[in-house]
Order: sequence, then C-alpha cells, then structure tokens
Amino acid sequence: MRTKYFLALAGLVTLWLAQPAVATDLTPDRISIPADGRNQPATLDAMLFKPQGQGPFPAIVAMHGCSGLWSAKDKTRLSPRHADWGERFAALGYVVIFPDSYGSRGLGPQCRNGDRQVEPYRERVEDANAARRYLQTLPYVKPDAVALLGWSNGGSTVLYTVRPKDTPKPETPDFRAAVAFYPGCTSIADKGDWATRMPLLILMGEADDWTPAKPCKTLAAANPDGVKLILYPGAYHDFDNEAQPLHELHGLAFTANGDGVAHTGFNPAAHAAALKDVPDFLAVLKQ
Repeated sequence: MRTKYFLALAGLVTLWLAQPAVATDLTPDRISIPADGRNQPATLDAMLFKPQGQGPFPAIVAMHGCSGLWSAKDKTRLSPRHADWGERFAALGYVVIFPDSYGSRGLGPQCRNGDRQVEPYRERVEDANAARRYLQTLPYVKPDAVALLGWSNGGSTVLYTVRPKDTPKPETPDFRAAVAFYPGCTSIADKGDWATRMPLLILMGEADDWTPAKPCKTLAAANPDGVKLILYPGAYHDFDNEAQPLHELHGLAFTANGDGVAHTGFNPAAHAAALKDVPDFLAVLKQ
C-alpha cells in the first residue's frame, strides 16, 4: 500500500512539473522603475509578478535574452517562456521583475546585430542593479533575499554582474545568488580572470551550438566553490522554451563556430530537470 501511495505521489509531482503554471490570479503588472546609472534612460519599463499574500517575499530579477522580453506575435505581452517562468516563480512565493533592456531604449531584438548599443557587460549590469534596488523598496520584498537570473544574453549579464569588481555600493543589500541559462561564456573565459562573489548556477544544453558549453565548463572548473554547472544531454539553446520547437536559425551575430547558424528549441527532459534544479538552488533565499 505504501509503495502504491509513493508511486502515485511521484506521478502527481511529475505531472505538475510537466504542466505550464496555471495562475490566472498572477497576472503581471507593467511598471516603470528608476534607472539612474551610467548610460541609462530615465526609467526602465518592466513587468512585475507578485505572489498572493502580504509577504515579505524573496525576489528575483530576471533578464531577457537577445530576442527581447516580448512575444513575437503580441508586443504587449511577455514571451511565453518569460510568462511561464514568472508565473511558476510567483506560485512558489517569489516576486519576479523583468526589466526591459531593449524596449526601454527604443530597440527591438538584437540577436542578428553584431554592433549592439546595449551590452551585457555595461548597460545591462546597470539594468539588473536598478531592478534590484527597486525591488528592495517594496514593502512586500525581503531586501536581503533577492536573486539574479537571466537567459542567453541575459545569462551573460548575470556573469558580468556577479564579478567582484562589479560589487554595488553598500547602500542596499547585494544579490544573494544567481542563475544563468545558457550564457555566452567565451569572451569571459578567454580573459582567464573571472570570478563570482556569490553562489552561481549555470544551466547549459550539452549540444548548444549558439553559446557552447565548453567555455562555461572552463569558468566552472576555475571557480569550483562558487559555480555549479549543470549540463543537460542532447539539449540545445532555449531548451526551456516550451512554445518553440527545435529548429535552425541563420544570420545570428554570434555562434559557436562563427557561421551565424545555430539550433534552438524546447527539450522536454532538460525543461523538466530545470524546473526542479532552479527552485532547489534558489531555496537559499527562503532560509
């Protein structure tokens, strides 16, 4: 009887992980936040998810990739991947803010643009810290329990933001932890002096031919106490984007072999694993 019970319970958990978050009461708010750093607009547009209840809650600053924040079909709505993660995190008790690095500056997607006005090592680091400072003013957010998370170009932003040299002024608490989905590690690894000042989780598809895993392995090997690297077998870029079937892209500005061609799309096994691996890693915010 006990065996049947635990098998049934495991089946329910697996079913929950496989389903998109259902959160009709977790619709995000569109807001503007102050952005007073270098090379910044006066304000940043952002989307904010808030859990039910009074809080205070831990929080996450979530940085979009080079495709931008919005749905390709409806520029007034978050892309399906961002909406899904925002709803899931809010359902788990996290406030989540998505700052719009591109739209706030009148820019569209940048994946095919090699000469970018907004860089992960410069403007986007400022955007991440502006979003963190804003969250820390909210009465329902725990100011010392804010994490940073990003995808692709946003993942690269994470790698730059967590460097000791980019430690913010001690006016407000720093980020507690960080997560980078398939970041571009090549240029950082080539310099050989990168380090992180906080616990960092890097999630990569082992087959990624857009932002390859090998340079991220180099970073993790050089920082064994600060970096946890998880590689998902057979997965490519955007493995957590359920709305995007696996396909081939052409004309990209930066790819593994420099030809502008890479694969991107959903991998069910990697997605299911990430739905467990990320909350497990961020559980430190609730301690």
